[in-house]
Amino acid sequence: MATTSKQNYFYALGRRKSATARVRLTSGKGDIVINGKPAENYLENSKYLLNALQRPFTVLEIENKFNVSAKVSGGGSSGQVDAIRLGIAKALALMNEDLRSTLRRADQLSRNPREKERKKFGLKGARKQRQFTKR
Repeated sequence: MATTSKQNYFYALGRRKSATARVRLTSGKGDIVINGKPAENYLENSKYLLNALQRPFTVLEIENKFNVSAKVSGGGSSGQVDAIRLGIAKALALMNEDLRSTLRRADQLSRNPREKERKKFGLKGARKQRQFTKR
């Protein structure tokens, strides 16, 4: 969506649960920066989350060719990683329209719509009711 004259980058927005990620994709050597910190530091060396972050690149077999800069807010670490992953996939699809079908088949362009259900009045949670007593 965005390529500027100063700096060439591709921008996309990713969301998951209550997390929102603004992702910029530039050509580089594979550095991922989240909120100004390297991804390894931000995710506290969680191998599972780091692999999930790399998934769009591994599907396309283009590891270490793009730098990712992400500003993410809201949610927990898992939701934030899924939001960034979706942003990366959308930016790659914007960059090259031919990659869209491969990303779609690998289920990288679909947003997971599940969000927390709100608590209802008179209940203990969204659906849990008070314990029944016969008296």
